[in-house]
Amino acid sequence: MQARLTRRSALARLLGTAGLATLGSSPLWGALVPAAQEPERLSDLGMTLSGAQRAAGEAFLKEHVSVDVHCHAGRFFLEGLPPDNAAAVALGAPFADQALEELNAGRVSAAVFAAVADLRVLEVSARGVHATRDFVPGEAYADYQRQIAQLKLILARDSSGAAYAPEDIRRAARGGRTVAVLGVEGGDFIEDQPQRAAAAFADGVRVVTLVHYHVNQIGDIQTEPPVHQGLTPLGGDIVRAMNAAGILIDLAHATLEVTRDVVQISQAPVMISHTNLVSETAPHPRLITLEHAKLVTARGGLIGSVPWGVGQSSFADYIDSLLRLSAAVGVDHVAIGTDMDATIRPVLKNYRDWSLLPAALLAKGMHGREVAKIMGENFLRVFGAALSHRMRGAP
Repeated sequence: MQARLTRRSALARLLGTAGLATLGSSPLWGALVPAAQEPERLSDLGMTLSGAQRAAGEAFLKEHVSVDVHCHAGRFFLEGLPPDNAAAVALGAPFADQALEELNAGRVSAAVFAAVADLRVLEVSARGVHATRDFVPGEAYADYQRQIAQLKLILARDSSGAAYAPEDIRRAARGGRTVAVLGVEGGDFIEDQPQRAAAAFADGVRVVTLVHYHVNQIGDIQTEPPVHQGLTPLGGDIVRAMNAAGILIDLAHATLEVTRDVVQISQAPVMISHTNLVSETAPHPRLITLEHAKLVTARGGLIGSVPWGVGQSSFADYIDSLLRLSAAVGVDHVAIGTDMDATIRPVLKNYRDWSLLPAALLAKGMHGREVAKIMGENFLRVFGAALSHRMRGAP
């Protein structure tokens, strides 16, 4: 695939490969930023930042930890797939090396690199991203192993490290380098074996999103009709196993009912890594109500705000989303979760523009201590709490 291939034509190719009808207007992945030889930078922010304000954002990152709590940078999850694989055809060649270069250039201390657990069963159609079938036994685990192994190879060839604890991220911040926190989006790979949570921790995984676009053995998802009416009994066992292993639980894509069930079981704080509060102008199923958010934050967790084209048409709109979320749940419970490079119509497209985030928040009057919490300190606290629970020993 040529680097300049448009997202819509790429998706049309995927559907053609699958023998499906021509793509209409996809409500979810219809405008992913394509892999590009020239990094795409923000030119129109929708707001004015002076030279001094931009400089303040750059200076901020030299003094503070910053974390992207959920990303697919460079679509690393495609590494190792055969070139005729439907997802590889649709999305084009991965560009993880370029993404790591941009992360370092942007002075991002750490990013949670999320493997896509249900990749093998997903397709994109006019109704969005959805699973077309269930996994055969062992299939999800095999693809998890491929993606984690490929991510480790990527980090090795770029001399980038993995972060296994908060201090690894603080050390990276002091050195002005980016480290990767290994994550998995979707607990499909666990299958019916909760003990795989401990195995994943041994693999270096520190964050697992329980569900994604495939209704799996754990619980229901926001974008499909309910099947389990919440968390399954097996899902409860998996939550307990993740607590015991020290893995941070991510409830992005989970329904309100699943979220309510998980926070009643989990002995450690959890997060929703990439979403925003629902509004009248953005009634999207992937957004959450204030009730939904407070289930997580009332127990010490955090919400990652995502810069995407749902209720946002500019970077300035995203800053407004961040401020609204902070006002609603408290600044101690907000983080940045970009979903880079696999989100809908992103309004932040390149990590080289990362300093615009603290610059804009400071320009809006937010105190530096508050900005530091949003940019990374809140995540370090929740990350550390998950690990501390492992050290104490889960009941």
